[in-house]
Amino acid sequence: MANGLDFGWLETGFRALLEGAGMTLWLTVCSTLLGLLISVLGAAARRGRIGWLRAAVGLYVESIRNTPFIVQLFFIYFGLPSVGMNLDPILAAVIAMTLNVGAYATEIVAAGLAAVGAGQREAAQALGLRPRIVFVKVVLPQALAVIFPALASQVVITMLDSAVVSQISVRELTMRANLIQSETFRPFETFLVAAALYLGLSVLLRRVLNFCARRYLGPGLS
Repeated sequence: MANGLDFGWLETGFRALLEGAGMTLWLTVCSTLLGLLISVLGAAARRGRIGWLRAAVGLYVESIRNTPFIVQLFFIYFGLPSVGMNLDPILAAVIAMTLNVGAYATEIVAAGLAAVGAGQREAAQALGLRPRIVFVKVVLPQALAVIFPALASQVVITMLDSAVVSQISVRELTMRANLIQSETFRPFETFLVAAALYLGLSVLLRRVLNFCARRYLGPGLS
């Protein structure tokens, strides 16, 4: 093998890396949107009065937070077929990532809901608003503004953790990089470029999240 750095493979391989980066972003967006929906419902359930529902959400959160993501992924992709549920690799990846985001974000959202003062709810209820409207229009936006930095970090972590789904042959960025290095025998250069792309995706994702937060949650967020 020749000494020195060689990035000649980029001429043909960079497009494949960009396609992998696109898949990484797609997985992140899908799992984040679905996971945040689960987290809002889960956090509301944990603050509700239905005991069995609180217990079920608590069991879900603790089960996900205290087991490795790769084990969860393998259980969904390799384990479920034994009971007749055969899933496409991409669908299995989205499900695993969604469940992971949902569990971690449930705790974050619950903390945000607890930070909203009771006076806010009481004032809204005094105006005759229904409890559901009070939650959606008054409590939840304030909670999201409080927890935005933690949620944004969780989204970026989810994007970076998506590299694990390469283990079930999902052709995201890490999988594409691994295929390229196995063909070019240039692992240093290949994964250096892949790392730079992950860095760029992280910065881009934070900028997009900050823009959305300033637009929908208030100008003071960053």
